[in-house]
Amino acid sequence: MYTTNYLKLLLILQILFSLSYLTTSQQPSTTPITTTTSVLDIDGHELQIGLKYTILPINQNGSSSSSGGVGGLALEAKNMPCPFYVIQKNVESSNGLPTRFMPIDNNQQVINLSTDLNIVFLASTICVQSTAWKVGGADERTGRRYVMSGGMTGRPGIDTISNWFKIERNGNNESYKIVFCPRVCSSKCKVVCGNVGVFNENGKKWLGLIDEPLVVRFKKVLN
Repeated sequence: MYTTNYLKLLLILQILFSLSYLTTSQQPSTTPITTTTSVLDIDGHELQIGLKYTILPINQNGSSSSSGGVGGLALEAKNMPCPFYVIQKNVESSNGLPTRFMPIDNNQQVINLSTDLNIVFLASTICVQSTAWKVGGADERTGRRYVMSGGMTGRPGIDTISNWFKIERNGNNESYKIVFCPRVCSSKCKVVCGNVGVFNENGKKWLGLIDEPLVVRFKKVLN
């Protein structure tokens, strides 16, 4: 009798174990799947390393400079002949200067969100300096920090900390913002992060670090 009861108990335990295994094996995995999200242009294509794009600001109605809504980005002298500063041109101007994005990892094929990168205008100026973007120091008169030319590309570290930007989503899949918050050097780099937005001064729109971001999209340059 004892042996029979023991065998019955053993059989019940085996059945319960089998049912438990089937139930847990059919549950979806709770391990999050990490995917790298790429930045898309206005045609829905990934931004490619080495190609040229224009940065198209978007106005409150959602229209960009490609449709005549707002002006594109360019370089212009501010208080002195040099250096040049990044400016959003007026409505009558073109889509702005062609731009190339250079991520910290030069083995990448596409531009990804939240990646440290250099932004370079493909243009020439009278100033003997590069047309790569950088964030300047606090202006003596206004205290504002403007985006200007003269940055270096590559060589991540404390000496180039002001030259690195990121592209982030602006609340949906169709528009973006440019952010200054580099991670290219260790904790000894003291960085004040901020959105790249627009300072309206005397009828002109200068780019700089400000709470309200300049909302943008990207258009591939075909030539």
